[in-house]
Amino acid sequence: MLNARVRPVGERAFLLEADALDEVLALHAALAASRPDGVVDLVPAARTLLVRVDPGLMPLTAARAWALAAAADAGTGAGADGPLVDLDIVYDGADLDDTARLLGIGADELVRRHSAAQWRVAFTGFAPGFGYLASDDWSFDVPRLESPRTRVPAGAVGLAGGFSGAYPRDTPGGWRLIGTTTAPLFDPDAASPALLAPGTRVRFRPMAQAGAAAAPTPPPAPSDARAGGIRILEPGLLATLQDLGREGAASVGVAVSGALDRGALRTANRLLGNPEGAAAIEVTMGGLRAVAETDLWVAVTGAWGVVRIDGREADPYAAHRWPAGAELHLDWFSHGARAYVAVRGGLDGRTALGSRSTDLLAGLGPAALRAGDGVGVLDDARMPIPVAPPAAWGAPHDDELELELAPGPRADWFAPEALTTLYDAVWTVSNHADRVGARLDGPELARVRTGELPSEGMVPGALQVPPSGRPTILLADGPVTGGYPVIAVVTAACLDLVAQARPGTRIRFRHARPPV
Repeated sequence: MLNARVRPVGERAFLLEADALDEVLALHAALAASRPDGVVDLVPAARTLLVRVDPGLMPLTAARAWALAAAADAGTGAGADGPLVDLDIVYDGADLDDTARLLGIGADELVRRHSAAQWRVAFTGFAPGFGYLASDDWSFDVPRLESPRTRVPAGAVGLAGGFSGAYPRDTPGGWRLIGTTTAPLFDPDAASPALLAPGTRVRFRPMAQAGAAAAPTPPPAPSDARAGGIRILEPGLLATLQDLGREGAASVGVAVSGALDRGALRTANRLLGNPEGAAAIEVTMGGLRAVAETDLWVAVTGAWGVVRIDGREADPYAAHRWPAGAELHLDWFSHGARAYVAVRGGLDGRTALGSRSTDLLAGLGPAALRAGDGVGVLDDARMPIPVAPPAAWGAPHDDELELELAPGPRADWFAPEALTTLYDAVWTVSNHADRVGARLDGPELARVRTGELPSEGMVPGALQVPPSGRPTILLADGPVTGGYPVIAVVTAACLDLVAQARPGTRIRFRHARPPV
């Protein structure tokens, strides 16, 4: 029997908090064995298990009751043994000798202890397929690099804190590198994309350097060009393909991704008779120019700016004919930050984990669009193009926004006056805003607890507060686990507003109304 404590995480999730990593693993095994419809994700971390819920299928109160009952029936061990994976490793890491000196042992002894330990994937995060490996046989606490590397190569094996891990792809990182593996750590096209999923047991098998091959490079994504599509002439600041994202893969380190303004994407598709989740082009700040290669229907929603088809201005939030050979031009936006260009039938692109969404941080889905790229058009329209109702659409409000906040799991890390400041202050969206998150400028939110929070599950909308005291709103491409405390969570309905916030937009927060 486990005594798990519940901490709220907004309106669609909660944390089960345990005392030790072994208890988290036992919780994860127990909940995974009895998982009902409506539980979208179970994301284990160092001391917590995040439970994400689809409230349309299961009320949050019912999910909490199920989770606590499962926890009460769970054993106190580490859960059932997962599959065993042998990872071939060459101990050739750039930090091997320095790390051994830090630990007061020789490099050969570090290698012996690392390869002799029986490891287990405690949780994933940081990047898709990056497993945090823990072991009862490993007693060292290894400090991270003071200055993280801007690039750690795919296949690098490192140490940080009490964990070991292997990087599935090139990425920045601050772990101390001790070796290299050529194992395929993450394959989005596989039935089980992460080789090192939570619960997997791992053994490192030392290999001689001479027999090692370079870390594998993933094959280039196939071209999305096909006859009867559109051709990109200029992508503007950033143009990516987005649908409604990848729900349910956070446990292997994959963010939800998808359109930041989900309401605008759904509306664009409804105007064309498409399924609401059909892929469209998300255009950031404007500047897109594209040409139709066959006769099409198109709708543009979201951010506000001049839209021209074949040189003639076209209204947003309406379906328009887009003749073959004609150019579509979205000028730089005067209001809002992201527009959605949908085409009747839906746009095609490389599918990863059931979604055509581009996740630039994780390298999933199609690449960002460039001049000369082709984008295919599908034939997935379900309904006739509707007769448009009287236009009730207007420019997005991007001068000052009022956002609702639901409770966060770590409000008790902050001084009482910090919560007052959070709701009384006027915050400003900084220049550091992208699909991962929007950093806010404003007063410091004072903590009553110092130190680092053990990594735990994150959700889009989480108001994460780093040591600077200024919060960041995590968005669709944000990390699935993180070590900064979350003071509150922006409601799902208000995330569409954040998607349209530009640098300089002022934000006020208010308490969300409790669910009925």
